[in-house]
This record gives sequence, C-alpha cells and structure tokens, in this order.
Amino acid sequence: MAEARGAITLPMLALTGLLGLALGIGGYTFLYAQGGSYVTDDPAACANCHVMQAQFDGWRRGPHHHVAVCNDCHVPSGVVARYAVKALNGWHHSSAFTTGNYPDVIRIRESSREIVEGQCRTCHADLVAAMEGGARGDTVSCIRCHDSVGHLR
Repeated sequence: MAEARGAITLPMLALTGLLGLALGIGGYTFLYAQGGSYVTDDPAACANCHVMQAQFDGWRRGPHHHVAVCNDCHVPSGVVARYAVKALNGWHHSSAFTTGNYPDVIRIRESSREIVEGQCRTCHADLVAAMEGGARGDTVSCIRCHDSVGHLR
C-alpha cells in the first residue's frame, strides 16, 4: 500500500511531460522572438518584425524621435493599463506573424487609435486646452490632421 502512494502514475507522468514540452516550446519561442525586448521601452523591439521596419524608420525621421518612443504614444499610462495593452498587442502581433495573417499595409486598430489620441492630448495638454477652450467647447482629433507626425512617410 505504501508503495502505491509513492509511485508515479502514468497520467501524472504524461501530464508532467506535456507541461514540460509546452514550457520548452514556449520558452524557445519567447527567446527566438526576442520576447523580453517587448517589456522594455526600446523602439528597436517594435522593428523586430520586418513588417514594422517602415514605421520604425518613419519614427526615426519624425519630429518626436528625440522626445518619445513607441510606448509613449501607443501604450497608456499606468502600470496595469500599460502592461494589459502591451500583452493584448503582443497577442495580436504574435498570432498574426505566426499565422502569416497580416495585411501588407499595417493599419492601426480603433482601440489603439484611441490610445494614441489620448497620449497626444496628455503630452500636449496646454495646446489642446487652448484650441478647444473656446465658447463652443469643440473637441478635435489630433491625429485626424497630424496622422503622420509619429511616422513620417
């Protein structure tokens, strides 16, 4: 009886093997895809994939190059929101690039567009207040007119 309690069962061995295999493949993929670079603020991480090279080059030529990195515009402030958006974007990017299911011309998703708009308004709050502070209280979209400020074409 004591022997049966200490013995490793076949289902437990199979589960351990599958878990080890999943961790091994996941770890290799994470290292191969330079996954650690995505938790940093290094703009080069955004160009790990050749599809983003044009955006990276446009940012380097753009007017915000010396004052903002990708995360300053594309990721909201606050630790929880920041890493939640980075994780969601990472999921979208990794699934698209793993399956090859991405467009030739990269387009910003609406949720990402809202984040960028909010970040513009945060950094340029005085200017936005001066523009929208009139009697009508109109709101304008920063990126409607300035859509290539971050990435010169």
